Amino acid sequence: MVDAAAPSPWNVANGFTALRILVVPVFGVLLLWDHGQQVGVRLAALAVFVLAALTDRVDGWIARRFSLVTDLGKLLDPIADKLLMGMALIGLSVLGELSWWVTVVILVREVGITVMRFFLLRYVVLPASRGGKLKTVLQSVALGLYLLPLHHLPGFVAVVAAVVMAAAVLVTVVTGLDYLRDAWRIRRAARPGPAGAR
Repeated sequence: MVDAAAPSPWNVANGFTALRILVVPVFGVLLLWDHGQQVGVRLAALAVFVLAALTDRVDGWIARRFSLVTDLGKLLDPIADKLLMGMALIGLSVLGELSWWVTVVILVREVGITVMRFFLLRYVVLPASRGGKLKTVLQSVALGLYLLPLHHLPGFVAVVAAVVMAAAVLVTVVTGLDYLRDAWRIRRAARPGPAGAR
């Protein structure tokens, strides 16, 4: 029976999430335009990235404030985040401004944990931990710094960007291991004992 009080998936919060997905290719084109060498276009890419990242906060606040949380939103929101971050990571690596190993480590962790969460839905919804939220902030700040036209800025800016990215990678790996540990415990607790075995 359908809950009459359930919010429609066609709401403002999900609209912001869909908008974040739609701007990903625009961001990618701006980032890769002229190999990322035009300062104006590069700053435009940074602006799109920042605005898209901010919509993640906006849609979450709207959904909670006005009781617009839906299954569609729960599905699309992490996908939108991964697409935006993935485009930034891959684009920067294509431009030779970010080591491919950094991109691979972060993307493997993000995709792996997302898939794991889907498999755990039969047992429990695995919420984002404090470490996971810190990871997202560090990744966003690090990518924002790397999206700056660093070749036109003082050298210390690149050093700061590298330090923040190193912290983001470390927290990404550590929180990924934490999620795997939690998933193992959940799966073990859900496994039937001898009395439930056939």
